Amino acid sequence: MTYILNLETATKNCSVSISQHGKTILCKEIAESGYSHAERLHVFIEECLKESNITFKDLSAIAVSQGPGSYTGLRIGVSTAKGLCFALDLPLIAIDTLQVLASQLTITEGVIIPMIDARRMEVYSAIYNSNYEKTREVQAQILTKNSFLEIAETIHFVGDCSEKAKTVLTNSNFIFHEEIVYPSANEMSELSFKKFQDSNFEDVAYFEPYYLKDFMTTVSKK
Repeated sequence: MTYILNLETATKNCSVSISQHGKTILCKEIAESGYSHAERLHVFIEECLKESNITFKDLSAIAVSQGPGSYTGLRIGVSTAKGLCFALDLPLIAIDTLQVLASQLTITEGVIIPMIDARRMEVYSAIYNSNYEKTREVQAQILTKNSFLEIAETIHFVGDCSEKAKTVLTNSNFIFHEEIVYPSANEMSELSFKKFQDSNFEDVAYFEPYYLKDFMTTVSKK
């Protein structure tokens, strides 16, 4: 049996799932404005294992959402995943946070643009086709009325910044799926299993979250 523990902490949503052969068998999560990940994450892990009737010894790998996202959230998730991998001698799998978010939506035409709120009018985004294949790499960008105008197809937006994005992204081919707000460990199950099958693992000692740190720097007004 291939059991994988999936951890998603890149946003306000603290999410944990247990998957078996790529299918989620149990998921626990909560989204709180106070980022209670440090308190909730280990509790959710223990509860998921107990309610799934498995132990740490039954796990085949640990998967973690690699970012981009909240600095604090990512640090908590990655440090927990690495600690478990070291202690249990398990492989570490890293999953693109924006791909996890995009995977919550099924479309037959157009593209999916998952967006994670950064600050003010700034977002982290990428572009995926209907098969969840990335057609534009992750970028940190400032939304303006000219953003994404070069895309003629229908654009499906998901993520936690729909409210502010709708104030400038007003083209008729823009569709906002406001019910899809945060990435979830539930959607990590299939993605992590595929990487497990391909032995696509990270170096536990050197793996770091994908922060897009250069985007967070500011220029002095002096």
